[in-house]
Amino acid sequence: MPATEPDKFVTAAVLLIGDEILSGRTKDANLNFIATYLGDIGVQVREARVVVDDRDKIAEAVNALRASYDYVFTTGGIGPTHDDITADSVAHAFGVDIGLHPEAMDILTRHYEETGGEFTQARQRMARIPVGATLIPNTVSKAPGFQLENVFVMAGIPIIVQVMMDALAGRLEGGARMLTKTIDCFVGESAIAEELGAIQERYPSVGIGSYPFFKDKQYGTSLVLRSVESDRLTEAVKATFDLAEKVGGRPVERAS
Repeated sequence: MPATEPDKFVTAAVLLIGDEILSGRTKDANLNFIATYLGDIGVQVREARVVVDDRDKIAEAVNALRASYDYVFTTGGIGPTHDDITADSVAHAFGVDIGLHPEAMDILTRHYEETGGEFTQARQRMARIPVGATLIPNTVSKAPGFQLENVFVMAGIPIIVQVMMDALAGRLEGGARMLTKTIDCFVGESAIAEELGAIQERYPSVGIGSYPFFKDKQYGTSLVLRSVESDRLTEAVKATFDLAEKVGGRPVERAS
């Protein structure tokens, strides 16, 4: 299990790499999984970006994110084809060389021997790892990801992302877990907007989101409150619930 420091706020960013995501040909399924996985161990995803298959743009994004957050997780672009340039881009971002990694070569050599496939030059591209990086195991297709300092580089295929995240469990240090409370009330946002803003100012460590809905032929608003500080969250929830009652919203607190 990962180590945790309950009083520490640990942050992460997710970088989704690939022209196919931006073109709409591929629907991303990785951000939700990574954010949920990390949230469960006390790592808060604070930013997500999508970037094209361009070395300089990938490197620029990696450098910006790794300087701003405790962890960065990338997905996509580490396969055998010419447009799989994530490993090269990360090496460029860190200013290090890249080459065939002996352990990665051994893993893939044995894999293709066992499966009867030819270990072609194209497939050997998946063993090219930046100097100084540590491998991330891949129990599905064997081609490893890698970690370089606080950057974790993974495949784009969802099932592989999932096994790679599991493989990282012992390397990640979590912190305070985000707590969430939701209040549903049957009034429009405009009825509570001004006073809700005052509550937000009173509790700056609590994030308060307002989301309209239509349910049982009535319009209403879901108020979602999130914080790592349980005491302040409890106070903010009470203040928000009282506000919803005052304006006749018939509030109901529900599990988030």
